[in-house]
This record gives sequence, C-alpha cells and structure tokens, in this order.
Amino acid sequence: MSRKVTKAIFPVAGLGTRFLPATKSVPKEIMTLVDRPLVQYAIDEARAAGITEFIFVTSRGKSALEDYFDHSPVLEQELRKKGKDALLGTLKETNMDSGAIAYIRQHQALGLGHAVWCARRLIGDEPFAVILPDDVIAAEKPCLQQMLEAYEETGGNMVAAMEVAPEKASAYGVLDVNRDLGGVSGMVVEAKGMVEKPKLGEAPSNLAVIGRYVLSPSVLKNLDNTQKGAGGEIQLTDAISADIRQGKPVYGYRFRGERFDCGSKAGFLQATVAFALARDELRDELQDYLRGIAQQTKAAE
Repeated sequence: MSRKVTKAIFPVAGLGTRFLPATKSVPKEIMTLVDRPLVQYAIDEARAAGITEFIFVTSRGKSALEDYFDHSPVLEQELRKKGKDALLGTLKETNMDSGAIAYIRQHQALGLGHAVWCARRLIGDEPFAVILPDDVIAAEKPCLQQMLEAYEETGGNMVAAMEVAPEKASAYGVLDVNRDLGGVSGMVVEAKGMVEKPKLGEAPSNLAVIGRYVLSPSVLKNLDNTQKGAGGEIQLTDAISADIRQGKPVYGYRFRGERFDCGSKAGFLQATVAFALARDELRDELQDYLRGIAQQTKAAE
C-alpha cells in the first residue's frame, strides 16, 4: 500500500520571458485568470488533494510571490471595518499557515529535474507531488485529487497524461505504453519508458505527460546522477525513466478535465475566457460580447 502524499513541489523559478514586458516586475505565477493568480489555482488543487506542505522552488525576483501568501493585516482590517465579509473570506483563502510553506532558491536555470532536485532535503524519504502552475486544469474533481485516488491503488510513480496530436508530441514528454491497466475508472496505463520531446514521427505513443506528478523519493536519488538531456537541461522525465529501468513501476493517468497551457499567450487567453464563462456573475455579459465579435467577423467575411 502506498504512503500518504502530503508534500508538493511547485517549480516557479522561470523568468516568464514569453510574457514580457509584464513579467519584468510581476512573476508570471501572479498573473491573473479572471481574479485569481495562476499559483492560486495550483494551491487550491493541492489543498483539495490533501496536501499540507507546500514547497516553492523560486529564483531572484520572486518576492511578490512570497508576499502573496502572507497575511495582509491592514487590508483585512479595512474589509472588516466596512463589513465586506465575503471579500475578507476570499482574502483569507490566500493566506498560508506558518510553517506550511517553504521557499527554495534555484540559482541556475538547469531544467525541471534540477528544480525538483533542489527541494530534496525538504522531501526526505517520502512520496511527493509536483505541480506546474503553468498547466491549469478545469475539472469537476481536481486533477491531483483524481491522481492520488488512483495512486492509492497503484503506488509507484504516476504522471498525468493526455492525448495529443502527433505533430504536437515533440513539445512534451511522451509515454511509451506497456499496457492499459484500467484501474480507477479505466484511466491508468503502465509505462515501459518515457521520451522527452521526441522528434516528429518518433513519439512512442500519443500520451503526453503534463504538469502533475506523484513521485517516489527514489526519483530524487536518480536526479543525483541525471545528466543534461533534451534542450541541454536536466529532465525530470529522465529521472522517472531511470526508475522504470530499475524495475519500479511508473503509471500514466488519463485525467478527466480540460488542460490549458498558461505558459503560452494563446493558452492563457483561452483559460481566461473558459474560467470567466464558468462564473455565474460574468457569463451572460461575456457571452453577449463574444457573440457580438463573432457576428462582426462573419459580417466582414
């Protein structure tokens, strides 16, 4: 039986250059979808899955991220004085308890595997989750919660997986599938390998790994000896593949939900529209606006 997962790593050391000039002074993870920053969606997903210890791997210039999770006594006092209890409740949801959150610096941009390795001393000998805030997933049941329920049956290592078009596989780590296990709701496959950013036409399957992982501490030990791989970076998929070679199981979980790549401008805009349309107080006005744009475009053709 697998051990309970209570720790999660959030790699947030990237410079967010695709969103310049905004990210010159604002960390990308603080940029908002509707009225919540990207990182809040990741934290809420982790909390729903039972995570109680949050480890952020950061870099220079991320102090706004740390401030976001701190208490704001003056603002809270003003909201309380004005009787804005709903806003006060929303604000308090962003606070993190003392000791629940830790920050580790990644001093060199050496890749996702290196970022995870930086947190090794805080993980110790426990299974842990990794959440990439750039991957925002809209789901009735949060993605990590789905995965941890499946993990209770499988143990080992588990990665979130989704089907991608063959021409897009080169942008992902891709599973080499051994067999379909079914498992929880028929969503689990066993992997016999993983390939990071395969060349066009060389992907072993159409199941791409996206930013949710449940990993055993052996992956951290593998990272001690993992050399630079695709893109000249230390790849997390290479360390996970090492577990497969050592006879340890790795599973892919076909999650239920829609994933948005908020590391790209197009994905960020798509997520903004989707999450806004999911809000009762915004839906009607936004739908009317979008219909108007569609009609204008059609009329112009």
